[in-house]
Amino acid sequence: MIRVAIVDDSDSLRAHLKILLNNTPGFNVVADYLNGVQAIADIHRHEIDIVLMDIGMPGLNGIDAVSILKDKMPQTQFMMITVHDDDENIFNALKSGASGYLLKNTTDDKIVEFLKELQLGGSPMSAEIARRVVASFRQPDTNEDLDLLTNREREIVELLCKNYAYKEIADQLYISRETVKKHIKNIYEKLHVQNKFEVIQKLKSNIKN
Repeated sequence: MIRVAIVDDSDSLRAHLKILLNNTPGFNVVADYLNGVQAIADIHRHEIDIVLMDIGMPGLNGIDAVSILKDKMPQTQFMMITVHDDDENIFNALKSGASGYLLKNTTDDKIVEFLKELQLGGSPMSAEIARRVVASFRQPDTNEDLDLLTNREREIVELLCKNYAYKEIADQLYISRETVKKHIKNIYEKLHVQNKFEVIQKLKSNIKN
């Protein structure tokens, strides 16, 4: 059972997500909050696998809330669900500890699919967000961090940045899913990161430097 908490100041969206997930086998919404302040005060009472977090909320925005909660709940996955699609919010959210980023126009089927992917260790994004991340990934070949990677690892990073799931990467490169997972583990170790968004942020930072 995937235990979910929802943090959003929209009563209608919280209600919709609760109905959607509670009626989807394998999901249980165990808590919901109007804002980050409420979540920080109460969420520790629950065992949570995934937190769906809005960004623009009164009192404490979702990015700051994730940063605070991630330290207290390191095993919990955070998925941003927001109307904000600008680079600053995207990368600040990912730096704060979010592992996924969805826009609020994402269909119900996709929300469920992405939450399952997140629980399995993926880092799902809405298509619009994926395009922005891919654009930030484009860089000169002289990037030092890329020099640490093998050609196969570079291929996998590029596909990760295009929002490919592990199985899709395996099919694209004609290798097994387990081999993909081993390569990704090596990539994270070489770059000293924990997820694909940290890979992108690290490469993006090196471009600016």
